[in-house]
Amino acid sequence: MRALLGLLIAAGLQLGAQSPILIQNATVLTVTKGTLHTGSVLIREGKIAEVGEKVMAPPGTKVVDANGLFLMPGIIDCHSHIAADSINESGVSVASMVGISDVLNPEAIAIYRALAGGVTTANILHGSADAIGGKCTVIKTRWGKSASELVFEGAKPGIKFALGENPKRRGAVTINAAPPRYPSTRMGVEDVIREAFTEAKAYQKEWNEYRAKAEKGENVLPPRPDLKLEPLVEVLEGKRLVHAHCYRSDEILMLLSVADEFGFKIRTLQHVLEGYKVAKEIAAHGAGASTFADWWAYKVEAFDAIPYNAAVMVRKGVLVSLNSDDAELMRHLNGEAAKMMKYGGLSEDEALSLITINPAKQLEIDNRVGSIEAGKDADLVLYDKHPLSNFAKVQKVFIDGNLYFDREKDLAERPALDAQKKGLIEKQKQDQPKRVGPGSRRPS
Repeated sequence: MRALLGLLIAAGLQLGAQSPILIQNATVLTVTKGTLHTGSVLIREGKIAEVGEKVMAPPGTKVVDANGLFLMPGIIDCHSHIAADSINESGVSVASMVGISDVLNPEAIAIYRALAGGVTTANILHGSADAIGGKCTVIKTRWGKSASELVFEGAKPGIKFALGENPKRRGAVTINAAPPRYPSTRMGVEDVIREAFTEAKAYQKEWNEYRAKAEKGENVLPPRPDLKLEPLVEVLEGKRLVHAHCYRSDEILMLLSVADEFGFKIRTLQHVLEGYKVAKEIAAHGAGASTFADWWAYKVEAFDAIPYNAAVMVRKGVLVSLNSDDAELMRHLNGEAAKMMKYGGLSEDEALSLITINPAKQLEIDNRVGSIEAGKDADLVLYDKHPLSNFAKVQKVFIDGNLYFDREKDLAERPALDAQKKGLIEKQKQDQPKRVGPGSRRPS
């Protein structure tokens, strides 16, 4: 049923990348280049071709009159777990050999719901059961496409780390009948990370020595490939981004210290609810912070969280984004961004940056998405009111210039889809064999 819904929406709502599209008369919130109060955006071949007060429509252009509407870049969620059929490989403490790309489910209804909330890009992370978790995958919410077509082509790969209760409690107690495993303390979590990178350094050296000898023409055998260590070597070489689940300030400092010792960078500290305590140190390391607006007290680690966390880190020079970590909250990230104007006094552009250009920079895809600028992907969202209003509703969502969500058409198609669903349920009932009582013979 979900697959059918996806096909209907994808087929019925796409405007077609072959024809240029002009969105005109909108209030254009570019995020990085100010606001155009009566602006237009021209889309050609999936890219933003032109942005301005008045943009001429080439022949054959499909015109979208956005009078009274607000146009902003597609929302980017730097921490999500939607569309993944499996999240944690908790049998080991270092799970860098596994990856989310292998378990993407394009039929997950959360993709469509996120799309309807204005989210066009999401970083799908491995879970936080392991000190070093699995590989991450950045996707675009192209509802109706295959798993491989969800993947944000060209996005830099990432990997999930985790500190604190989640990786250590797996070692302290039996979970789902599985035996406890090392580590069971915060000290042990640090040791696991340190030992893994010590092994990765040795593995990197083996390969460097092999390549050097091979280049000289020596007949040498390559080292045995290690799928656990290869992603960690990529981290050491700056080819894979580290996204680290954390809460407490002492553990944040620990991880930054370990990264400095081994010569790599933490790209984002995820959750980072005590980041305000060590914001200067985070900025000095060059790490970003992807946090919640106002979630706290849901576990002991989160008791020192404050709603001013994001704003404090912004003012201390940290690259900050707001994330969801939740399929429901993911649909309201614009409202989460608005809270930062109240808690910390951020401007409209600064608030919108937390869910657009800042997460794009954290994922190193800001040359493609995150703002409305010529040359970037045409990932755009139209709202009926200013997106920082709690009353704002998404009207249309474009990804790569294709219309993937249209509120009016969605509402118009619901009766037909409901009728089709009822018909399928009724047919299923009719196809089921009739039950017979004890001792009765099944009808032939």
